[in-house]
Amino acid sequence: MKNFKNSHMLVIVIGALLLCSFAPVAGAKNVAPKENIFAERPLIHVLGPSPAIVPSAEKSAVDSSILESCDVLKDNDGKYYWYYHAQSRDKERWPRGYRLCVATSKNPLGPWKKYEGNPVLDQGEEGEWDHGVVACACLMKEGAYNIHSHNATYYMWYWSEGAVGLATADNPLGPWKKYENNPVIDWGDEPGVYPGSVTKIDDSFLMFVQSPVSLQDQGPFCIATAPKPEGPWTKYEELYKQRTEKGYAAPKPKGPWTKYELNPVMTPGDWGAWDDGGFSEACARYHEGIFHCVYGGTKAPKIESLGYAYSFDAINWHKYQANPVVPLSRVPDASGFAEVHCYVEGPYIYVFHTLRYYTGEGTARGIGSYPGWDTEDLAVQVLTIDPHFKISFPILMMDSLGPKQSSRIHACLPVGLEAASKLAIAIECTYDSDAKAGLRLHVRGSDDGVHCDTVDMFTFDIDLQPGKTVRKTVNLSPNSKFAKVVVENLDRSEAVKSLNVTATVGN
Repeated sequence: MKNFKNSHMLVIVIGALLLCSFAPVAGAKNVAPKENIFAERPLIHVLGPSPAIVPSAEKSAVDSSILESCDVLKDNDGKYYWYYHAQSRDKERWPRGYRLCVATSKNPLGPWKKYEGNPVLDQGEEGEWDHGVVACACLMKEGAYNIHSHNATYYMWYWSEGAVGLATADNPLGPWKKYENNPVIDWGDEPGVYPGSVTKIDDSFLMFVQSPVSLQDQGPFCIATAPKPEGPWTKYEELYKQRTEKGYAAPKPKGPWTKYELNPVMTPGDWGAWDDGGFSEACARYHEGIFHCVYGGTKAPKIESLGYAYSFDAINWHKYQANPVVPLSRVPDASGFAEVHCYVEGPYIYVFHTLRYYTGEGTARGIGSYPGWDTEDLAVQVLTIDPHFKISFPILMMDSLGPKQSSRIHACLPVGLEAASKLAIAIECTYDSDAKAGLRLHVRGSDDGVHCDTVDMFTFDIDLQPGKTVRKTVNLSPNSKFAKVVVENLDRSEAVKSLNVTATVGN
């Protein structure tokens, strides 16, 4: 080292060597951009469907209790596949922990339809490494798929008991086949590794993980790399397999994915910062040469707001200067955002996350939630740099509304208006051929999105057309932080079917 004239040159050379050693990103053939428009312009938060997916009402369902968010995959068919792990209230049918499920939609803001074949990935058999739980799925697709050929392979990395396994399929709905040499990551010297996302850069794979994981499920972000999805299978690992198959004892090798030597790559904020308590698991979404991460940063155990960070190389991360981009108070009745994943499309970042609620008697804990039952739903938030944004999502869906009945105010999703100056409400329904009266829609304001006014901000009637499907859109200029709707059936004898109400907010 005596040949270096000063310490500054030494730092530069060491830094260059470290970057070169991390070939998946620093050695990428495609040069990443040096600018990020999401960091250069104000990020606007628009409240999305909160909740978007809730526990099933049937006790026997695999997801009738707690839901937690996993990854989101958009496929060539134009559908979005939102994976989540879930528990059931039926302990006789589903006695163990989390199983992996999926829901689909043609729009990132829903409505979401749960797959009838859930769970798509179940726990292993007694004695297998993933016997107790399968969770925290992250997805990646390789190859092409169309109606004439099907050459795509879908990869799913998932968590169980502190390690990470791999499953493959030729369809995002499965059937999924577990890799025979699982787990592919088993860093036994660290208490847990939660996978967040996997990206392929040139010929190498990069996994964004949360590790080590604390007792509160918090931790810093790290990265791991491998030359193929399952990692390299070494001679020692083959020897271990042969010996164990013959019944001989052998020390278990660690998973083949390699830890980056300078982990962690993103750490909690300094003492007193909004995220000084650590992070919940999150993904790093690689989009047009930039890694984007929306994450749950913790101020106190299990109390997460949402922050945004970005990187050009997956190693050096920059936190958005106006974090948190979604403070806890922005989402009605929320007590935390966890298991955060995102998807970037144009000027929008769609954020998919677990939604926790305040507990206690008398709180509105989300549609489909159970009073006194500890549950978590799934929700979507929207971040955009477009000041003239326009987003739509369903806020009320009912198979039917009986004669002289009104929908419950808590059955309607809250519509956030803090960032919006315009609101349009569209209602669609099908009248019975014998119907004698139409519907009346009541729009009510709220300061917190939970407790609503008892006096209408706006009221309008839906024209009666017996035996037909009717749709009506009304443009409004509300003066409130939040809005909800109540639909009243004015008919004394006939029900209204297929009732759907959509809100569009924008500037």
